[in-house]
Formats: sequence, structure tokens, C-alpha cells
Amino acid sequence: MTFNWYVLSLIALVLMGTQRFLYKISAQRGCNSAWTTFTFMGTVTVISTIFFLSSSEKVPAISILIIVALVNSLSFTLGTLTHMESLKHLPANIVYPIIRLNAGIVVIFSLLFFHDDLSIYQSIGIVISISVIVLLARDADEKELANRNVKRGFFLVFICMITGAIASISSKFAAMHTDKMAFMALSYFIGTMFSFALRNRLETENKEGLKRDAVIIGVTMGFLNFAGFYAFLSAISIGPLSIVISVMGLYFVIPIILSRIIYSERFTMKRVFGLTMTLGNA
Repeated sequence: MTFNWYVLSLIALVLMGTQRFLYKISAQRGCNSAWTTFTFMGTVTVISTIFFLSSSEKVPAISILIIVALVNSLSFTLGTLTHMESLKHLPANIVYPIIRLNAGIVVIFSLLFFHDDLSIYQSIGIVISISVIVLLARDADEKELANRNVKRGFFLVFICMITGAIASISSKFAAMHTDKMAFMALSYFIGTMFSFALRNRLETENKEGLKRDAVIIGVTMGFLNFAGFYAFLSAISIGPLSIVISVMGLYFVIPIILSRIIYSERFTMKRVFGLTMTLGNA
């Protein structure tokens, strides 16, 4: 069965959204973000390596593979760590929309560099997607921010937003110029080593119990991310990055809704309106 790039984008949206909610669970449990990331990336590394070795595909442009894998792994790992750490200081319904503002950066880059040819309908869809993200990002409440390290939280969110844009753009180059499975294996391997090196800097109390939770959450994230990221790479290899990133980038709706259901995070009319627009636009 073959899928077009739009269907692949929707598949990536669901899988990545579910995976991102596990970031929230990791933060709520106080897990070491580096251990969670290490296990998550290690799981993807093992799966993608097995798939790559079992295939007969040859790797084109090895030099490009190494460069984009290095850029992608460092930016994505840093983005993952700062994402989980920011959720320890800010509620999910603030963190996720702000981080997804990186979709605007990616769209602008894609239009200027890749010269994506968009219809009027597609252009309107991108504008609506980014408008929803901005709407939700501005809807903060003082009560939600009480007793939190707000400055640190927003600093981490900003870093995550920038690194996320870099990771998405580098993924487009990888999807266009090299083998997707080889790229995933190498990129996640480097990310695994990077997060392992940072494990002691983000250590918490009750190390053994939290480490066990981090491993369980990380493995689950790994399986979801492997399928979701491969769907994303497949989508941007045949479709315009500006549209795919706008559709897939709406995954933040899933963790926001789940955070509301499980952790009782507050919903305002503005958030309900924004989420309704998001679902209608997808």
C-alpha cells in the first residue's frame, strides 16, 4: 500500500503527538531528561539499524549523510532535552504552541530555498496553522505560572523552538539526498551518545526509581518516534516541506488535550477555539 505525502503527514502528526505527550509524563514524574532521551534515541537507533542492515539499499552521498546526520542529531537532541525540561517549569498548553512557532521559520526557509509551489488554498491553510499556534501561545494565565521558574521555562522553550527548526530543515536535505533509514540510524546514534554524555548534569533524586520510569517512557517514545519520523521523512521526500511541516506541526493538539484530560490543565474559550480551528484546518 502506498500513501501520498498528505496522508503520511497525518500519520506523522498522530504518532509524533502521542510521543510528545510522553515528554509531559516524563516531566511530571521528574525523570532525568537525558536518561529518557538516551533510551528513546537508543531504541530508534537499534530499530533503524536493523531495518537498514536487512535491506539491500546502498547509501548515496555518504558525506552529505554524515553532515546532515550530525546537524540533525545535535539539534534534535538539544531540542528534546530543552522540551522536556521546559515542561517542568511551564504548563503543556503554553509550551507546545510556542515551540511549534518554529513551523513559521521552516515555512519561510522552505519557500525561499526550496521554492515550494503553493496553491491559494494551501497558503491559507499555512496561515491558519501558524495563526492558531500564535493564538494558543499568547493565552497564558498568571495562576498557571505561579510557583514556577518562568524565565528559565521560556528560555528553554526558545532554544527548543530554534533547534526544532534546524532539525526539520536538515531532515528535508536528508530525505532528498540520502537513504532515510541510514540517516535515522546515524542521526539517532549520535543523539544517543550526546544525551548519555549529559545524563549526570540532569540527575534527580530517587535516581533508581526515576531511571526505571525514564527507561520505560523512553522505549515507548522510541517505537512511536521511529514510525512517526519515518512517515515524516517519507512525506517531505515527495511533498513540499512548507505544507508538510504545517500539517504535522499541529501534533501539539494531542498532548494539550491529553494534558487536560489526565493532568487537569485549564482550558479557556480561546484555547478551545484555537484547537477547533486546528482540527478543521488539518
